[in-house]
Amino acid sequence: MEIFKKVKVYDFVKYSSYGLVISSILIIVSFVLLGLKGFNLGIDFAGGSIVQLQYTRAAPLPQIRELLTQDERFKNSQVSEFGSKEEVLLKIPYTPSEANEDISKDIVTLLEPSGSFELRRVDSVGPKVGDELKKNGIIALTLALVAMMVYISFRYEWRFSLAGVLALVHDVIIVSGAVILANVDFNLDVLAALLTIIGYSINDTIIIFDRIREQMLIKRQKDMKYVINEAVSCTLSRTILTSLTVFFVVLTLYLFGGEIIVGFSLPMLVGVIVATCSSMFVAPRLALLFGFNLDEYYQKEANKLKKQEEKKRLRAMYEQGRL
Repeated sequence: MEIFKKVKVYDFVKYSSYGLVISSILIIVSFVLLGLKGFNLGIDFAGGSIVQLQYTRAAPLPQIRELLTQDERFKNSQVSEFGSKEEVLLKIPYTPSEANEDISKDIVTLLEPSGSFELRRVDSVGPKVGDELKKNGIIALTLALVAMMVYISFRYEWRFSLAGVLALVHDVIIVSGAVILANVDFNLDVLAALLTIIGYSINDTIIIFDRIREQMLIKRQKDMKYVINEAVSCTLSRTILTSLTVFFVVLTLYLFGGEIIVGFSLPMLVGVIVATCSSMFVAPRLALLFGFNLDEYYQKEANKLKKQEEKKRLRAMYEQGRL
């Protein structure tokens, strides 16, 4: 089934100008949020402890917050429901006094007036481990972008490679801004979502770039804008259907997964929309702005073909003993 007929070519290049303006505004807003507010680093990167409690009745969250303020170590803790009204998750920032200290007994004693509960788990991450995870996360994102650029460079012309990677950076920046705006803790879940978005976005972009290359080689068009419009129009049905499928799955995770998975579902929800738009409006437009020339491309392809024919001719002469 196709939503859009291939015979109709839409003017994506025209509308991509508006897309670049909107993208630029979103990127600026994201940088402003990063500068003014910054990431709310989770326990994974900042260090600290996560404590899970299960009450025999609905957990009294206001009372728990009030009791925690009585201890200097726990006064800045985040208290939230965890899956049900009876379960509570405490996120306790790292303090120097917590080093090599078991806080579970202190938590139980401090929260005893709040009612009957069971201490389910206590997970702690030291600041050194958090810094190491942070560095590894930055390295993972950087290597992913570099690997994508190297791959596209071998597969396509360098302008397409640069355009594809800049589209990925565009996606990561805007999704990061959404994470900051939504006040979601930046933890390993968010990092996993960003890496997944990079893979999803480059997949869409490569499909469109493949179709652009096919259109250039098969039809030998002289108008690059028409080539882009035709290529994106031909892949539009596939792009929309794939994006909607992923979007509704992630939307289900966001609506019913609860806070436990919001660090992954929210960035993915925003990322699917941003990545779909960037593959259709940003990446092809950037390749055009970088000065991609069809005549030069056709000349390079003709030279490659001549070299291949010459190699075949020399090989045939060698096999026949004439060389």
